[in-house]
This record gives sequence, C-alpha cells and structure tokens, in this order.
Amino acid sequence: MSKQSAKKPSKLPDSDIEKIVIDESKDLVFDSEEDLYHHFYKEITKLEKEFFDQRADDDIAEKDFDQYEDNLNALLENPDEIWKDSETLKGIELNAYIKKFKSEDNETPLYHVAIVYLTDKIPSFVYLHFPTKSDVLVAKYRRGEKTYDRIEENIPFGAIDGDALHEGDDFAHGLYAAMMKVRSESDIKEEDFRKYGHLREESIEQPDEIWRSNDSMGNVLVSFIKEFSDEGDRTMHYVVVTLEDMPTNSHALLFSFPTADEALVGRYRHGENLQAEEVTQEASH
Repeated sequence: MSKQSAKKPSKLPDSDIEKIVIDESKDLVFDSEEDLYHHFYKEITKLEKEFFDQRADDDIAEKDFDQYEDNLNALLENPDEIWKDSETLKGIELNAYIKKFKSEDNETPLYHVAIVYLTDKIPSFVYLHFPTKSDVLVAKYRRGEKTYDRIEENIPFGAIDGDALHEGDDFAHGLYAAMMKVRSESDIKEEDFRKYGHLREESIEQPDEIWRSNDSMGNVLVSFIKEFSDEGDRTMHYVVVTLEDMPTNSHALLFSFPTADEALVGRYRHGENLQAEEVTQEASH
C-alpha cells in the first residue's frame, strides 16, 4: 500500500535541519519519514487492514497500483467528494477524498480514494490511497459528513434532491436558467427556493393545473401548478416542470420553484390542459 506525505517537507525557522511539518500547531513535526510513519503506524495499519478486508478479489491487483500513482495529485487537488469521518479512528478526524477517473475502456468505473490528514483544510498527510473499479468499495468510504461535492458546488439554489437539476442535467439547467431570466426581481429570492421544497410532492399529487407542451426540439414538457399562501398570506404558486416519456406516460422531474409572479406562472400555462389522473410520476432521469 502506497503512503506518502501530501506536501513537501519544510524547514522550521531558526533551524538548519529540514523537518517534515504535518501540523505544527499539534506538534506533528518530524525529523525523518521514518519518525513520521512510526507516529502514524497504528492508524495506517488499521486503515490498511480495513481496506484489504473490504476489497473484492477481482478489483485492481495490488501489483498494478503503481500504474495509477499519478492520479493521487489530481485527486488531492480536485476531488469529486470529501467526507469527514470522526468515527473510524476514535479521537482522530479522517477525511476521505474520492474522484472518478476515465478508464481505458471508457466503460469500467475507475476511482481513486485517499484517506488524509488535513491541516488548515489542506491535505498534509496521506494515510493510504488506492485505485479501485468497485462502486461498492467506494461507497464504504462515503461515511460521516460530506463536506464537499463538486457537482453540488455548481448547482443552482433551486435544485432539490431527486430532480434532474440537482444531478447536473444540462437540459434541466438550461430551462431553469431561462426561467430565472424572466422572473420579476421582486419575486421570491432564489436562495429561499429550498424553503418551499416541501411543496413539490403536494403540487405533483394534488395540482390545480397541469399543462403539456412541446418545445422546439420535440421534448414533451408537463408543468404541474398549485396555488398556496406564503407566510405573509400572499398568494403564490409552486411550479414543477417535468419531461414526459410518451410511451409510458411517466414524468421525470426536471426542476421546480415557488413564485409570486403571476406573469411567470402564465408562461407555464400553455399547450394542452390536462387532468391530474392522466399522468404519473417517476424519479429524475
């Protein structure tokens, strides 16, 4: 198992001896790599045992790990996910960095995972890192608190778990962006959209109106609209935009939003007016 410090050794002030500084505030300063790994030996041993106990026999062979060594820097500099784990090693905060890479055949999954020590939110020591093609193994390191998600960093405030906008779907993002351009500046603030997210299911299951229309690309869009009163007793609507699959008459959630702008609601009242019992719902694509 390959282990290494994630940052170069640095010299302490007033010292002619090059020392390895992991976290000076906690006196994690070492004279040599031997001293460094001796200090973290128990943690490394436990994490390595857990890794080998969990990996499948048909995963990437350990003898081939060196072929993926270059992925470590890319992982540490630009992870897809970071998970803070305070339970695996009592009294020690671990952080799991996870990144998906392009595999040679473009079909087999390829991940790289690193368990690291953070100093000022920067990886300063790597307990272990490894490549894997196993989704199951990667899932075992998604534990504790997710502190970073690259996709979520780029999604709009209005994205809600379960819709295509939240999953980074380009089509949903384009429609959402178009909606945001035409809504009134005095309308409900975008950063407050998620406060109204609980209205989504009711709007789908008990809508006041359902409208079906075709866009210029031939996509069939179905909008569910329901009227509510907000906290100030102001009339507002909740709109859910879906993509219809004609053969099954089911609908994938694209995005949804609250609005007090009647003109904006009017933009979704076009095409064919449907009855609620004519449609069914499914998860986002």
